[in-house]
Amino acid sequence: MKRVLIALALLAIVGVIVWATIGGGMRGTVEDRLEEQMIARGLPQPMAECMAGRMAERLSVGQLRKLENLQAEAGEPDIPLTMAEFLERVRRVDDREVLEVVASSAAICAFASG
Repeated sequence: MKRVLIALALLAIVGVIVWATIGGGMRGTVEDRLEEQMIARGLPQPMAECMAGRMAERLSVGQLRKLENLQAEAGEPDIPLTMAEFLERVRRVDDREVLEVVASSAAICAFASG
């Protein structure tokens, strides 16, 4: 009986891991949070939706946390007014992959929505 319970527990854990990673279970939540944050920071909804999907797919949770902690420096507006200002703030994360994903997502999504 004990072995059956252990086997069931392991199957449940594996199922949750597969659902969260391959099945996209966690991706939807991360993507929704990203979209909400980008809209709150001034991006139009279609652009935020497009970028959130690409970023959730391509960046790790750690990289997304770095972006979440971006703050305006002294003398800067709370919300970047131009794409150049936004990318300059992303550059401060000091992660080349994050900058590449965010910049390419911004470019692709700008052309897709425009």
